[in-house]
Amino acid sequence: MTDLNYREGDIFVVPLRNGGFSVGVIARSPKDGKVLLGYFFRVRSEWSPNMTLPKLEPKDAVKVARFGDLAIIKGNWRIIGRVPEWNRAEWKMPKFLRKDDLAKCAWLVTYADDDPNEQISIEACPFDATGYEKDSLLGAGFVEMMLTRLP
Repeated sequence: MTDLNYREGDIFVVPLRNGGFSVGVIARSPKDGKVLLGYFFRVRSEWSPNMTLPKLEPKDAVKVARFGDLAIIKGNWRIIGRVPEWNRAEWKMPKFLRKDDLAKCAWLVTYADDDPNEQISIEACPFDATGYEKDSLLGAGFVEMMLTRLP
């Protein structure tokens, strides 16, 4: 097992493609890392070590997603602090929506609360279900582009 340079509750910088940064919070991290659950926020600014980040709350996230930890491990996404008084229960592991557009079928996917890469259940749901994030595993580049495109 490798010693990880991050833990649940850490806040990290996501560089935007057009300059500035946004931030994310690690909400779930298995013991060996690799696939994390993150809450991502619309914070557009230049980062400096002396700046004060706004209070980050789960309800204000623009995206909740499973993502790979490579950008954090390599230092491309730097850890810049922790959520004050981190309370894991407030940063929930949501269900995700998986769709088959050709078959017009949809499912709600549940991942283990302690491992965002371990699918524990899948249940059929209406194809037009709303209010769920898409079931996917995002790479660093995709996250950076997605956050860059936000208004």
